[in-house]
Amino acid sequence: MSDSLVIVPTYNERENIVNLVNKVMSMDEGFHMLIVEDNSPDKTADLVRELQETYPERLFMEERKGKLGLGTAYLHGFHWALERSYEYIFEMDADFSHNPKALPALLAACKEEGFDLAIGSRYVNGVNVVNWPMSRVLMSYYASAYVRLITGMKIRDTTAGYKCYTRKVLEKILQRPVKFVGYAFQIEMKFRAWKYGFSIKEVPIIFRDRTIGESKMSSGIFKEAIFGVINMKVSSWFKKWD
Repeated sequence: MSDSLVIVPTYNERENIVNLVNKVMSMDEGFHMLIVEDNSPDKTADLVRELQETYPERLFMEERKGKLGLGTAYLHGFHWALERSYEYIFEMDADFSHNPKALPALLAACKEEGFDLAIGSRYVNGVNVVNWPMSRVLMSYYASAYVRLITGMKIRDTTAGYKCYTRKVLEKILQRPVKFVGYAFQIEMKFRAWKYGFSIKEVPIIFRDRTIGESKMSSGIFKEAIFGVINMKVSSWFKKWD
């Protein structure tokens, strides 16, 4: 059995899921994948079931009753992974904005270099974003700067969603309920790992906006992050981090 699991939440990703699964499954590292499927109207789940016939021991799917949010999908996947023997647990988008070719580098940062959390970073070496309008690049870049200012974290890409966790990180940070399930979820998970003193490495990636399918982003998720960060920082003053 593989020690590495890639968790991919899906909602209406019929146009991407087959290519994504085949790409990950073709890699030498022997990754397993868990698709957390939120009852997509476009029948994404049907395609995953067909793919499971090709990869019966490596491709898994958890189907939920509806669109319950990105954060809850990852939490579902994390608990699924921790109930099994995976040591390296990844977050990855279904739309190819996260290039599967970066998976080995994220894994190596944890497995070979000994880091507890590896982040696929858009901003650790300048700004590496393709196909975004300048307004969105600036919003994302300065959102990360704002998070660093408020929290004190040194992470350049605080809102990144492409990550490799070691098992011990998830076991620790999930001991308390996670408050945010939208955009601020990604920030909260990094903040907890940082507060607990885990070692973190940012691995440079090139982020490409989706070219197929519809984006799930909205202005509301940025508002959640802005106000959520302040709440998260203040709340941290009253908790023990040991």
